[in-house]
Amino acid sequence: MLSEKILQALNRQITYEYAASYTYLATAAYFESLSLTGFAHWFRVQSEEEREHALRFFDYVNDRGGRVMLGAIDEPQNEFASPLDAFEYALAHEQRVTASINAIYALAAQENDYATMSMLKWFIDEQVEEEKSVDEIIRHLKLVGDDGVGLLLLDRQLAERTGDES
Repeated sequence: MLSEKILQALNRQITYEYAASYTYLATAAYFESLSLTGFAHWFRVQSEEEREHALRFFDYVNDRGGRVMLGAIDEPQNEFASPLDAFEYALAHEQRVTASINAIYALAAQENDYATMSMLKWFIDEQVEEEKSVDEIIRHLKLVGDDGVGLLLLDRQLAERTGDES
């Protein structure tokens, strides 16, 4: 059985993961408007991955006898100054997700909730990969700069993402 504090934290995380999915879908729409369909594809896959993360939390709460309570999702950012700006926004978002998961883990440790700590281990490892992936794209965007050909090559590379990476 989940403590009330853990249950509330997990429910907030479910909403946060759905908000991330919505945010990344909005970012995909931004890239579609620029005809950068590879970038859009990357963010669509990311959006789906975040929805899957929400469902992992959702199922865990139910498996532990808790009640899932979904919260409101704010309107996502829809405009960015550049592709680099969009990925820097995504990295900051991933870092907030990491901090939230770490806080839940610390709370679970404080409450000796070993099952929740065990479940969160997967998310902790996943967040390392999430941040690394976005940071690598940021570094590539900085290398490309204003070079349109480089941006199109990166767009083509991002179009190849399958969603099987995690």
